[in-house]
Amino acid sequence: MRRVRAWLAVASIAAVALIVAGCGGSNESSPNSSTLEVTYATFPDYLDPSLSYSVEGWTAMWETYVPLLTYQHADGAAGTKIIPGLARAMPRISDGGRTYTLFLRKGLKYSDGTPVRASDFGATIERVIAMNSPATPFYTDIVGAEEFAKTKEGGIAGIQADDASGRIVIHLARPRSTFTNELAMLFAAPLPADTKRKDLSADPPPGTGPYEIVAAKPGRGWEYRRNPEWAKTDGPLLPRIPDGHYDAIDVRVLANPETAVNEVIHGKIDWMQEPPPPDRYAELSDRYLGTQLLVTPQIDVYYFWMNVRKPPFDDPQVRRAVNYAVDPAALERIYGGMMKGVQQVLPEAMPGHRTFHLYPHDMKKAREMIAAADPSERKVTVWTDDYGPNKQAGEYYENVLREIGLQPTLKIVPAANYTTIIGNESTPDLDTGWADWYLDYPHPNDYFQPQLSGESIKPTLSSNYSRFDDPAINRQIAKLGTEPLGPRQEAAYARLDREVMTQAPWAPFGTTEMTTFVSSDIDTDRLVVSPVYGQDLATFAPAG
Repeated sequence: MRRVRAWLAVASIAAVALIVAGCGGSNESSPNSSTLEVTYATFPDYLDPSLSYSVEGWTAMWETYVPLLTYQHADGAAGTKIIPGLARAMPRISDGGRTYTLFLRKGLKYSDGTPVRASDFGATIERVIAMNSPATPFYTDIVGAEEFAKTKEGGIAGIQADDASGRIVIHLARPRSTFTNELAMLFAAPLPADTKRKDLSADPPPGTGPYEIVAAKPGRGWEYRRNPEWAKTDGPLLPRIPDGHYDAIDVRVLANPETAVNEVIHGKIDWMQEPPPPDRYAELSDRYLGTQLLVTPQIDVYYFWMNVRKPPFDDPQVRRAVNYAVDPAALERIYGGMMKGVQQVLPEAMPGHRTFHLYPHDMKKAREMIAAADPSERKVTVWTDDYGPNKQAGEYYENVLREIGLQPTLKIVPAANYTTIIGNESTPDLDTGWADWYLDYPHPNDYFQPQLSGESIKPTLSSNYSRFDDPAINRQIAKLGTEPLGPRQEAAYARLDREVMTQAPWAPFGTTEMTTFVSSDIDTDRLVVSPVYGQDLATFAPAG
């Protein structure tokens, strides 16, 4: 499934009135309290861990909700390592990869003081499925999950829990090589068993992380305070998870990125979650790179998809011509230096990546290939969203297609609804368009199964925008998805990458870098940017 960036251009929104308080009360009663001031360009899709499927939402909730397993709080490759979270240790995997056994740490409590019980895990997965969360496909291989999805009652037979010992046993219907990663997703973070099965973004449920969300005003902002359970300890309550440097974190929605940049520069806010505008990137890089501006490579891919079920893109020759015509260097300029050109499915930091270049930029060759193919249909609709660089990328792509002999019409839709529209089979004229994919977890299957397997073509919420369905490719994806990841599997994913790009259902063009722009009051030496969750709020610390 797709985890999107919600880089949206929205109308100016009045700032939320923020309550600046320490974990015990007002500044008067807690003279040493400190508050981190943060802005987001838009409210996350959800502030409910069972529902959120955006970078913004995951960054916002990583310090609040801890799954049984989680990712190491570290930069780069170290941040892709899975470690125990609420579980005492990594799972014992048996029965040929079908059974996972874990034990909860003893004495855990949610931020409201409720004890954490082993049975909460099963109730949480039931909540995910009962609400038709986008996470549902990650957990339907659990025995009984598909039946529960139909009835929404009776529990999931494949999850067994013993509250007295803290033991949790999960039975899968078939081996799933990515299941350890899926246990580390926020969707699977245990919540109290009686948590309501509805969107709780306005009143987020209690969590187990170092911070709790104490107030939320959708569209305007939200507030964190130290989790009272963590405040009782002298150090981290959970090993290897930082306990935070601020007593409070206050977030307001600020839609104008220019204003956010200026407020960071002048110390009015400590961090802007949205990237700076591309046209200011060079200026900020010259002045602040390495001091207030951090640049972190991402594990993502940006691409133009082509609907292989409709002419002219049902012809592989036409699709290959498009790949020769698209110039990654031109897209790098559009994204203001925050992108590195690529022409394949797997980005550099993903296991299985092997760099290759099947389609060096060659407009002359592209025009000749289109002329030779002589497609019967040349009119195509090009889709993109209205976020600045994405809109410009769509405009660039429209011009490229026209230059090689097609007759494109550009259709720009709101970023907030973009994937819903292009993932709906009933939407007319789904010929080709812009897309991006930011990892769910650092496993190459996440780039093939959701986007390039036939089983991911669905009437709604489809993430296979090219409608690519090749039986031989499907078999390889399915087989690799059941095997533990190792050198042999990584080599097989590399070959799969080349095979897919030979058929060219996409024209990939880049992978981005995450920018972290903070005020001079923040110590960037201690700040961690996770390759999975983004900026690590618990590692923000005052300079000096």
